[in-house]
Parts: sequence; C-alpha cells; structure tokens
Amino acid sequence: MKKLISLLILLIVIAIALYAGSPYYSAYQLKNAYDAKEGASIAAAIDYEQVRPSIQTQLTDDFAATMREYPLVAELGGDALKQAADNFIAQAVDGAVTPQNVERLIDTQGQANTATKQLAAAWAIASNQVDLRGLIQDLIIQRGDMSAVIENQTQMVMQKQADEISQQAVQSADSDKPTLSYCGINCFMISGQVKGYPLTVEMARDGLVNWRIVDVVLP
Repeated sequence: MKKLISLLILLIVIAIALYAGSPYYSAYQLKNAYDAKEGASIAAAIDYEQVRPSIQTQLTDDFAATMREYPLVAELGGDALKQAADNFIAQAVDGAVTPQNVERLIDTQGQANTATKQLAAAWAIASNQVDLRGLIQDLIIQRGDMSAVIENQTQMVMQKQADEISQQAVQSADSDKPTLSYCGINCFMISGQVKGYPLTVEMARDGLVNWRIVDVVLP
C-alpha cells in the first residue's frame, strides 16, 4: 500500500513538473529550430489567426501616433492618407505573416524577400522612419492620390530597410539567453534580441504540455 501511494505521489510530481516545465521546453525547441535554420518547425508553432491581427493593430496604432506628432502631414493627407496607409499595412501583414514566408525567413536567417521588405517598410512608415520632407512633397504633388504617396514612400523605404535588415543579419548577434517567464497559468513570454532588434513573443498553452505562439511584439 505504501509503495502504491509513493508511486502515485511520484507520478503526480512528474505530471506537475511536465505541466509547469513544458513552456521552457517549447522555448528550447524553438531556439534550437532557429539556430538550425529549421523554419518549418517555427512556422508550425504560430497561431496566424491571432498573430496577424495583433501585428496589424500595432502598426496601425503606431501610424496614428506618428500622425498626431505631425499635424501638418495629417491635415494635408486627411482621411485618404490614413486609409491608404492602413490598406498598405494590412496588405503587408497578410503577405508576410504566412507559414511559407516565416519558414523562408528562418531558413535564410534574415535575407529580405519582397514580402518581408514590404512588412519592414510598413513598420518604418508606421514608426516614423520616413523622409518627412519627401512625404510632405508627395502629399502636395499627389493631392488626389494617397495610394501613390504611400507607394512612392514604400519604394524608398523598402530598399533602405532591406539594406538595414541585411546589415543587422550580419553584424548583430542574437540573445544567448532570452528572458523566459510565465505571464499566467496558460501564458508564457520570451523576450530577447534577434538580429539586433528587441523582440517579445507570447505563447499560449495548447492542451496540457503543448504551446503555440499567439503574439509578437514589434520593436
């Protein structure tokens, strides 16, 4: 009887250890997959239906904040500029945050393809990494076509961002020891640096011991 009780206690302890330690093991697996350039493993761990809208919301909110800093640009562009920017952000997120593109990006360790360049351009435009003088000139010249304004700025920013991404991929190191922490019983955070950019990933429990990436906080 005592042996049975001891066995039950041991099984309970093991179950608790597996339950509590599962996100750390998942993070370990993701890090190994990244280091080994196994993009398919990371792509399969992402819940795209949650990650896509989160990234899109972050970018549109950042763009709105940028416009509040420059009332002249907001006045010249009006709602048409906001709508054109929001449309471009949505298009960039939909094109870049896919299993195929994530796999390709991890496999090549940061080599910028067209979808990634567009997302980088969307991030740059949203976070005020643009030529403000050029943007104002475009707004004046293309008064009736805000899509043309965004297109012109996008082409300029895309090449700049592609060059920066390539340089960061070569020159910048990743975090050797990212910060790992629970944010709830079914919530786990991974924070570190990837190619010189700070990045925070949120995972959610999927079953008892499996975890999926449900959010990515942009720098």
